Amino acid sequence: MSVLAAIAVLAILIIVHELGHFTAARVQGIRVNRFSIGFGPILWKYQGPQVEYAVRAFPLGGFVGFPDDDPDSEIDPTDPNLMKNRPLGDRAIVISAGVIANFIFAYLLLVTQAGLVGIPQPQFEPGVKVPEIVEQENSPAAEAGLQADDIIVAVNSEPIGDSQLAIQNFQQTIQHSANEPLELTVKREGETVNVTVVPQPDENGDGKIGVLLAPNGEVVRQSPNNLIEPLQLGAQEYQRIFTLTFQGFGQLISNFQESADQVAGPVAIVEVGANIASSDASNLFQFAALISINLGIINILPLPVLDGGQLVFLGLEGIRGKPLPSKVQDGIMQTGVVVLLTLAIFLIIRDTANLAVVQDLFQE
Repeated sequence: MSVLAAIAVLAILIIVHELGHFTAARVQGIRVNRFSIGFGPILWKYQGPQVEYAVRAFPLGGFVGFPDDDPDSEIDPTDPNLMKNRPLGDRAIVISAGVIANFIFAYLLLVTQAGLVGIPQPQFEPGVKVPEIVEQENSPAAEAGLQADDIIVAVNSEPIGDSQLAIQNFQQTIQHSANEPLELTVKREGETVNVTVVPQPDENGDGKIGVLLAPNGEVVRQSPNNLIEPLQLGAQEYQRIFTLTFQGFGQLISNFQESADQVAGPVAIVEVGANIASSDASNLFQFAALISINLGIINILPLPVLDGGQLVFLGLEGIRGKPLPSKVQDGIMQTGVVVLLTLAIFLIIRDTANLAVVQDLFQE
């Protein structure tokens, strides 16, 4: 059931995105003839008076179709309500409406969570927890005598602190200290002990000590006191998630080699969503908001096939006074489709191979 819940979240976000395009077109009187969730062969469809609604075999997105692209359309090519015959501004609204819908929907999800169950707020205490030693025999942490449930409060007599950045700062210290001893101040069962650990370099030269890290503290839910407060709490959480997501994309672009492994495909997203649903389903609101914001940012990137790429075509049309030649646009779009499909297939295969159930199967 948790897997189905995660898949349902992705499906809803795709529908919201495509509804943004669809609604923006219909409100402006622009002709639409298809609304599809997924790509490829049709699994189910309903033919309305003007629009065909369909669910297709490959749930990697969706699309809104226009008669402009239908060679069998009987509509007069000069019809002013065809997408291609509308002013640039009208078309830009339709193209960008999917991204706007994802951003708005993310905020509404967080407001709903704030009103119903509250926004989780971590209450940090000094230091970071060590819930597990990854390699009990060979890791630097094990050799130094670190133990599960230890709380590291200082490195080389410098306090780690009690903020959201405590883990990140400690990780950076370890990464930059390969083969250099670190004096750790550790709280263990009410006592304070000192441990010396020497991070070992990995294949990239970054220091590792072989532990899992977790925030030191507990998470409490901040519930609203009035009808206005959910709007404020939702806005605060939205700003936090949007900022972290934007920073993540910036790190991916500026340091792609080290960050590429963090790119997740649909299989990994469903796995994370399923874990959240099984542990605390109320956190699916935040999960859905995070994915919705990610979808919005990804789609606005100036890449072929994506909404941002279509806006680039519109911008070039505005500069030139006429659209790019059809052959040029088609060639760019086809290249984009091949690249994105290749990336999607790679991520699906990689993430599937990394699933615990698959790895256990091969180990057996």
